[in-house]
Amino acid sequence: MATVTTAVRAKRLGAERRAVSLHRWISQPPPSLPHCRHFSILSSSCHTKYSYDDDSNQHFLRRGTLFAAGVASATIGYYSASSRTSSSSSSQCEAPSSSMKHGAPFPFPPPHNREVPGPRNIPSRHAQLANLQSSSRSSPYDVLVIGGGATGAGIAFDAATRTSPDGDENQKQKQLSVALLERGDFSSETSSRSTKLLWAGIKYLASASAALLSLNLLTSPVTTLESFYSEFKMVFHCHQERKYMLETQRHLTNWIPIVCPFTEWHIWPPPFGHWLFSFFPVLAPLVFKFYDGLSGFSCPSSYVLGSKRAREVFPQLNEKDIKYCAVFYEGQHNDARTNLAIVMSAAAEGAHVANYVEVTECISDGETGKVVGVKALDRISGKDFEVYAKKVIFAGGPFTDGLRELELTAAPTGSSISGKDDNNNINTELQKAVHGASGSHIVLPGYYAPNHMGLLDYNTSDGRFLFFLPWQGSVIVGTTDKKCEAETLPYPPEDEIQWMLKECEKYLSHNLKVRRSDVLSAWRGWRPLAADPNAPPGGQVSRDHVISTNPDTGVTFIAGGKWTTWREMAQDVLDKVLSENNEYATEDHDNSKGKSKSSPIPKCNTLHLSLHGGKGWSESLPVQVIQKYGIEQTVAEHLVRTYGGRVWEVVELCRPTGKRWPRHGILLSQHFPYIEAEVRFACREYACTIEDILSRRTRLAFLNRDAAEEVIPRVADIMAEELGWSRKTKAEQIRAAREYLASYGGRIPHEDDLEVRLLTHEDAMDVFRDIDTDGSGFLDQQEIKDMATRLGRPLSEEQLKSLFDTMDKDRNGRIDVEEFIDWYNDGAETIFKGGLQRKMTVGGEKWLTTRKKGGGGSFLG
Repeated sequence: MATVTTAVRAKRLGAERRAVSLHRWISQPPPSLPHCRHFSILSSSCHTKYSYDDDSNQHFLRRGTLFAAGVASATIGYYSASSRTSSSSSSQCEAPSSSMKHGAPFPFPPPHNREVPGPRNIPSRHAQLANLQSSSRSSPYDVLVIGGGATGAGIAFDAATRTSPDGDENQKQKQLSVALLERGDFSSETSSRSTKLLWAGIKYLASASAALLSLNLLTSPVTTLESFYSEFKMVFHCHQERKYMLETQRHLTNWIPIVCPFTEWHIWPPPFGHWLFSFFPVLAPLVFKFYDGLSGFSCPSSYVLGSKRAREVFPQLNEKDIKYCAVFYEGQHNDARTNLAIVMSAAAEGAHVANYVEVTECISDGETGKVVGVKALDRISGKDFEVYAKKVIFAGGPFTDGLRELELTAAPTGSSISGKDDNNNINTELQKAVHGASGSHIVLPGYYAPNHMGLLDYNTSDGRFLFFLPWQGSVIVGTTDKKCEAETLPYPPEDEIQWMLKECEKYLSHNLKVRRSDVLSAWRGWRPLAADPNAPPGGQVSRDHVISTNPDTGVTFIAGGKWTTWREMAQDVLDKVLSENNEYATEDHDNSKGKSKSSPIPKCNTLHLSLHGGKGWSESLPVQVIQKYGIEQTVAEHLVRTYGGRVWEVVELCRPTGKRWPRHGILLSQHFPYIEAEVRFACREYACTIEDILSRRTRLAFLNRDAAEEVIPRVADIMAEELGWSRKTKAEQIRAAREYLASYGGRIPHEDDLEVRLLTHEDAMDVFRDIDTDGSGFLDQQEIKDMATRLGRPLSEEQLKSLFDTMDKDRNGRIDVEEFIDWYNDGAETIFKGGLQRKMTVGGEKWLTTRKKGGGGSFLG
C-alpha cells in the first residue's frame, strides 16, 4: 500500500484544492503493487514517501496535483484551511518543517531511457553508470563527490586532472580515481539560477571598507582588521579567478560593460550606512580604477560617460536626471552551460559522472564508523546500487545539511556517532552548517537595455545591489536577497517581482513603460551562507566558502563561495582532503608531534586547462559554420558561443530545412536561435528529461516561459526518438515538464499571488484610464459603478458609496491617480479590487475595454 507522510505549508496556486486532491489520491493505493520499491521524494514543499513499481508509474503524477508549484498542504487524514498563509505573510520566506529541509529534485517516474552515445571521446551515461557500479570495498574510488553543481563539478574536474608532483612533465601520471553523483540534472539548482555574472565582488569591497572605517576600528581594532583582511582577500581571489575564466575560457565567457548612473553629487542616507559613501558619485571613477587594478588591469578599463554621451550609448536612461555615468566591466557567462562544460571536462579526463543518481544512504565501516561509500538510486532506470570511496565530499550547496543528515544514520547503532537512539529511532538533530539566502530574478524584453551594456543600481530603496543586464537577447534584472530555507523549485515570490519592477523605473526613461506583463520569466535560487559546525564556538556565517571534515565519519563538506571562485574552491577542498589522507603520509614519523610527515599531494593543474569546447574554438568559427552548413548567422553565433569547438558535433546532427536559406538548422522556436539538433546533442550530453532541455541545455524556460511551453511537444518528439520513449513515458514527461515550468514566473502572476500584486506607475495609469472613460483625469461614482458592472460584480448604492468613500481620501467627490494607487496597494481586500486583479491587472486575462474617445485598451500592455 502506498504510504505517504506529507508535512507542508499551504501557500500558492490554489493550495487548498491541490492539497485535497493530493490527499484523496494518495489515500488510495494504485490497483496493483506486487513488487514495490520505496522511493523517497522530498520536494520544496513536501516530504513524501511513495511506493510504486514500473507498472504503476502512471499513478505517480496526476494532473490534479501541481507539484511544479511546489505547494500542497496535507497530512494523513487531516487538512486544515487555517494553514493557508495570509496575504500579509504569503510573500515571506518560511522555514520548512524538519521533514522537508533536504529539498529534492522534481519527481517523475523512471523513463528507462535507452543508451545513446556520449560526446566524442566521452563515455555515454550508460557507460558511466556501469563504471560507477563496478566499485567495491576492495576497489574504491579515491574521491566520491556528491553534488553536480559548479562546486561539485569543479572538484571532480580538479581531482581527475591531478598528477604526481615530481618527475618529468611529460611523464606525470594521473593520480586519482573520481566519481560524481548528482540527484537531478547538472546545475539544476542554484548553479543555473545566478545573475549570469562572473563578478569580482565590488559590493563586498565596499561593505568591507565601510566596516573598516567604522567606530569598531577603535573599539575592536584586531577583530575589525581581521574581518577586513578576510573580506578583502576574498575579493582579491575573485579577481584572480575572474581573470582565469575570461582569459582561459574565452569560448564560454565575455566581458560586459556596466554603467553606474548618478543623479546627484551627494547621497543621503548614504549607501552601506557610512558617511564616506555619501560622496560615492564623486569618488566612483577612482574606486573603479582601484577595482581594475585588483585584477592587474587585465579587464577592459573603466571609464566615465557624460550625460549626453550616456544617453547615446544607453538610450533607455532617464533623459533629465543623469549627471554622469561611471562604467566598469565584469565577466558574463551562461551558467548552466559552464557547469556542464566542467562536468564534461571531468568525464573526458576519466571521472565517472552521472546525473539523476540520488544518494539515499551512507555506508559506514562497522568498526570505525567512517563513511566508506553510499547507496544510490538511478532515477532514470529505477535501479539501486552502491558506490565505494576512500573519501566522500558533499557539495550540495544550500542543500548540504540534507546530505549531512545521511551521516547520522550511517554509524552502527550504539556507537558514539550513531544517528539512532537506544530504541533504533533516527535522531534528526543536526547542527546547521548552511543557511540559505534566496535571490529572485526577472527577465524583460531586450528593448529595455542596449545589447552590449548593463546597468547597476548600487543604492536601491532597501540597500541592495540590483543588476540590469542584457543576456541572450533579453534583459535580466536581479537579484533580491532574503534569508530563508532553500527550495528546489524556482518559484519567485510576487512581491519580489514587484519590487524589482519598481526599482527599474528609477533610472529608465519615463517614455519606456515598465509593465508587469513584460516579465517573460522569473525564477529564484538560493545562495549558501556557511559556517563550520565542527569549528570552535563562535564561528561566523561566511559569504566565502567553508570546508569542514566530520572527525567521526570522515566526510568533508564544502559550502558557500561564488560562481566566480568554483575552481579555487575545488582546489582548496581537495588540498585539505588529500593532505589528511594517510596514503600521502610517509613512515618517517615526527616523534615530537606524534604525526606522520606528509609527502606532497597530487598537483592541481586546472589553472591552465581549457574546459569542454575550448579546443578548436576561434573568433572566426561562426563564419566557418555558416559557410559549411548554410546556417543562419544568429544561430551559428549562438551555437559557437554555447558549444565552442564542439559545435561541429552539433551541426552534424542538423537536418535540412527544405529552404534555400538557411539550408540547415530547424528552429525550435521562431524567435530564439535554438535548433532541433541541440536536443539530439543534449541527449548525448546526458540530458534525460524535457525539462533538462528547456531549462539548461537551452535556456528557454529562463528567457521566456511561454515560449518554452510552446516547444514542449516538439522536444518530446525528438527525445522520444533519441531515447526510445514509449507513448506512455512521453506523455508522463510532457506532463512533468509542464508542471515544472509552472513554477517559473511569467507574464501572468500566479493566482494566489494576485493578493500581493502592486501596481507600477505605468500599470496604474493603464488601469486608471480604463476606468476613467470620459478622460477627465479623475474618477467619479458613475465610472466606478460602470466598471464594477463590466467586471461582472455590480455594486448596490450602499456598496458603491462605501467603496467610493474609502478611495476618496480628501473627500472632494472625485478620485485622482494617487488616491487610486494608494487604495489599490493598501492591502485591504474588496470584491471590486479582486475583480480588477483577476480580470484587468497586467498578466490577467486579455480583456479589451471601450473608451469614450474610441479605440481599445489592454491591461497586458
